[in-house]
Amino acid sequence: MPSFDTVCEPNMVEVKNAVDNSAKEIGTRFDFKGTSAAIELKEKDITVYGDSPFQLSQVEDILTGKLARRNVDVRFLDKGEVQKIGGDKVKQVIKVRSGIEAEQARKISRLVKDSKLKVQAQIQGDAVRVTGAKRDDLQAAMALIRKELPDLPLSFDNFRD
Repeated sequence: MPSFDTVCEPNMVEVKNAVDNSAKEIGTRFDFKGTSAAIELKEKDITVYGDSPFQLSQVEDILTGKLARRNVDVRFLDKGEVQKIGGDKVKQVIKVRSGIEAEQARKISRLVKDSKLKVQAQIQGDAVRVTGAKRDDLQAAMALIRKELPDLPLSFDNFRD
């Protein structure tokens, strides 16, 4: 029976490369000389440091540019609050989304079931598997999910015939 998995997984190798390239650019740019501007990646958290919220936004712009060049969707980034750390320095933690949350998975499942297509959706951990009798129905389900949930960077894996 044909099926596919709906997942929300970033390419972490490309994310790491983008963060490394951003750190290199921050180190060489003239407007960041003598400041505490920095960026680092730990697990799935990107931490951005700077002297002011404006400088944080400049570092984020560099990061989003590097991510876009590496074909990583910026919708994977979940920006946290700007926090003050010692002196006049600030930091911000940006989480890299991975996996579909339970609420979003239920929303996708409900969307597929209410669509009147001859497909079924099952939640499997942090993915949603959609199965159906015809390939065309599955492709219609993909189009429907993409159209109805534009804020999620979803991809469709394990398409089986």
